[in-house]
Parts: sequence; C-alpha cells; structure tokens
Amino acid sequence: MKKLLSLLLCAILALSVCGLAAADGKTTVVFWYSLEGSNAEAIIKIVELFNESQDEIFVDAQYQGAYDDAINKLKAAGMGQLPCDIVHSYEIGTRFIIDSGWIVPVQEYIDKDGWDASVIEPNLLAYYTVDGKINSMPFNCSTPLLYYNKTVFDEAGITEVPTTVDGIMEIAEKLDNHKDGGSRYGFLFSNYGWFFEQWTGKMGREYVNNGNGRESYATQVMFGENGAALDIFNMWKKISECPYTCYIERGGTSAARAAFVAGDTAIFLASTANLAGVLSNVGDSFEVGTAYFPYVNADDKGGVSTGGGTLWMIDSGDEAKKSASFEFIKFCVNPENQAYWNSITGYFPINVHAQETDTFKANIEKYPQFQTALDQLHDSAPEYVGSLLSVFPEVRQYVEDVTEEVFQKGLSPEDAVERLVGLANDAIETYNLTNY
Repeated sequence: MKKLLSLLLCAILALSVCGLAAADGKTTVVFWYSLEGSNAEAIIKIVELFNESQDEIFVDAQYQGAYDDAINKLKAAGMGQLPCDIVHSYEIGTRFIIDSGWIVPVQEYIDKDGWDASVIEPNLLAYYTVDGKINSMPFNCSTPLLYYNKTVFDEAGITEVPTTVDGIMEIAEKLDNHKDGGSRYGFLFSNYGWFFEQWTGKMGREYVNNGNGRESYATQVMFGENGAALDIFNMWKKISECPYTCYIERGGTSAARAAFVAGDTAIFLASTANLAGVLSNVGDSFEVGTAYFPYVNADDKGGVSTGGGTLWMIDSGDEAKKSASFEFIKFCVNPENQAYWNSITGYFPINVHAQETDTFKANIEKYPQFQTALDQLHDSAPEYVGSLLSVFPEVRQYVEDVTEEVFQKGLSPEDAVERLVGLANDAIETYNLTNY
C-alpha cells in the first residue's frame, strides 16, 4: 500500500507541476526520473523553479518507476521513437547506455557552452568520464556509510567506531541485547550487491579486467583471481556465525534502516542518500552517528566509488531540444540547487561551490553527520572510481544469490567464488558475443 501511495504521489506531483502541455512558443523537454517520496518531491521542486525562472523552455517531468523500468521503456521504444529528452539512470547502467546509441555525451554541450566542469566533485565526475568524455551529468550521487546509534555506543562505553567488519563483530556483543529478551541486535548487514563492489574497491582491487572496463570492454571478472571475492565471502561466513546479527534482507537496505530507526540494531550500512530520512525518522529518540564504510581487511588501502544516478541527454536529433536539455541540466547542478538537494535528500552536493551557500552551511551546522560523507568522498581517489560492465545489473544479482547461499545455506567461500565467477563470466561472454 505504501508503495502504491508513493507512486500516486509522484504522478500527482508531476501533473501538478508540469501540466499536460507546455505553453505555446516554448521548447518542451521531457524528463524521465526514477526517484520516489521526498526525493521525487525535491526533483519536482527543482523542475518547478526552472520552469518559473525563464520563459523559453518547459520541462515536463515524468516518473518512470525504478531505473530498470526507464531503461526497459527506452529499449521498447527503439531508436526511431525515443520518448524523452533526458533520462535519469543509475551508475551501473553506464556502459550499457553508452553502447546503446541513445545518447549524446553531455561533454558535447559542455564544450559548446564553455561550461566549467571543474565545479563538479572530481571523484564523482571520474566515474562518468569514459574515453576522455563526460557522458552524463552527476546528479543524485552517493557512497555507502556506516550508521550507528551513538547513544547506545556511549552507554556501552564504546568510544571508537570500528573501521573494519571484524571490528564491528568484536564490539557487537556490547551493543546487543536480544539474547536477554531485548529486541536490539549489535549490527545488521544487508546482502546488497553494491556493497560487494564497494568492498572490492576498498581493497584497491579490480572488479573486472581491462582497467576495470575503462581501457577496453570487460571480458571477465577479476575478483576471483585477485582474491577480493574470497575475502568477502570469508567475511560473510564469519558474519553468519556471529550470534549478534541476523539475515535481514537482500537487494537493498530498507529493512535494516527500519530496524535501526526503531532501535532494533545499533549499526547498519547504507547509502549517504539515507541520511536525511534517517535523521528525520529517528528525531530525538537517540543520537545518530555516521562513519566511513568499513574495510574488509585491516590493511586495505582502497577507496569508495559513487553510486546513485546521473542525467543523460537523449540524442533526439532536435538541436533545440538538446540545447534546452542542457540548460535544465546546468540548472539542476548549480550551487544553490545542489545545496537544497543535499539538505533534503542526503545525496552529495555535487557542485563544489554548493558548500559556500547559506543553505549548505545551515544544514551542516544542524546536522554535522552530513560532513562524514563529504570527508569520505574527498579521502578517496579517482583510481578507485569503480568499474564499467554492460551486464552489471545481472552480475549484482548473482552476487546476492551466492552471498545468500554462503550466509543461509553454508556454501563454502571457495565454492562461492567458483560459482560466482562462472555465472558472471558466462553473462559477460554472452553479452560481448552479441554486441561487440
């Protein structure tokens, strides 16, 4: 029911802002977006501000469901009748969207306009820079964080937040009360394929070959050869044997977040994009702490890469629509709009000058937890930017399938690596034979 109400709200908001048609004489830009709830409200607000700010362009914002839904609708439409001018999509769709032929790289209009791309956070921009071109504009960008109940930490006498998963398990008993009849577990880890990718990067190891798919198309995964998968599955085996946690979900972090907000776990991992919602939901119940996403091994020296989504310009063949699309994209990422976006959603303010605005300063003073995400981003580096893979969505599902078998069915870490590598490489080979 909540899902249905959220979808209806998005539709009503879009209609109320965008109307059924643009006023005569304006260039209409159809913008497909894929966020819900308060995030969708913030998008609609930015669209509304843009439409009111000038009288030459009208942006018609249309909610399309999840990222995969929008991509599938574009696939169904075909090149001859692409139904939008801007599509909002996730980071793991990057290689596929570039290959699709649907888009014009945003670099083309950056160059035409003389727009200064150096205002974008470099560790975010690096992900979407392929073959020397910026292909899409970062918008709702995130990295994972460790969220913890600081009130419970203080009560347990814990003064240092763990930096590794082993460290979390070492303090878990002090944070746990479920064995004594309470409801709180020391920690809850979600089985989320995105975390596997992040842990591989935090080890400083490659996910796929050919420079993580950036020097050439990936032809095989590397996490089997370089030991990343074995380290991660050994970690999951230890988690499965720990009495201070339980298997909570796969494919996301919503259940773990709900448990954290309710006080039923002291630690969970989730995207920076959860921060605004977590702080709002927790209120005065307890103090929320944030820390860097944990390493698997104490001697790991890698960094995090971006998640979330970007804005892609569709190659409609209509120069007026493409130019208008870029004007809207510039508006979305200007400092004030990015400061507003960050304060409402928790996603990064991707424009570095957003941090100079009163909106950002007021939010960071009220909620210093937002600074953790920025510090972690700045402490990473472009070499940990993350990989490109056309079949990323499929491989992420395989990661979750195999992790579930390790956690719930006792599959050995060694067998898990062999199974995952086989599934992933078969998917890559099939795609490459068909498309390259």
